Amino acid sequence: MKKGTVILLSIVVILLLIAANGCSTYNTFVDLNENAEKAWANVQTQYQRRYDLIGNLVQTVQGAADFEKSTLTEIVEARSRVGSIQLNANELTEEKLAEFQAAQDQMRSALSRLLVVVEQYPELKANQNFLELQAQLEGTENRIATARNDYNEVVAVYNKAVKRFPGKFWASLFDFEPKAMFKSEAGAEKAPNVQFDFK
Repeated sequence: MKKGTVILLSIVVILLLIAANGCSTYNTFVDLNENAEKAWANVQTQYQRRYDLIGNLVQTVQGAADFEKSTLTEIVEARSRVGSIQLNANELTEEKLAEFQAAQDQMRSALSRLLVVVEQYPELKANQNFLELQAQLEGTENRIATARNDYNEVVAVYNKAVKRFPGKFWASLFDFEPKAMFKSEAGAEKAPNVQFDFK
């Protein structure tokens, strides 16, 4: 074979190997992105479950005629804010996830205040519907935490693939961006100050 032919064949083989690597990497990114989207859908499913349960809880609590209206108003408004934020897996930037999480945290905080106030209403504490809804909400909070952890694990694998070389080159070429992960609330690293008042 002539020297020119060998060089040409070598270039063709190298280009084919690069193209094969690019195709393989692209397919890996698609798989990892699909896993992240599925994990995000699972997170949203659990938040939707809580959203729906809170509507039922508010209706049950409203039956107590003298129940504090400001507490109900707060939870209804927080629920409305949560319902207004629509975020899909391809929009998971740090800023958008932080906005989503802030609304969810506000909802959880309002729900916590509602459950504390309920302690002052013995008829609610004895209401079977309320007790069932309260138990379902507790279970849902655990499901949310599990779904968020699962999402973070899947996204960590995706982000590593997108950020590492040579994946970073292919990711930028094929427009795959890193996804944001859930973070703990500000101040969550500090242990709560618990005081017991024994009398």
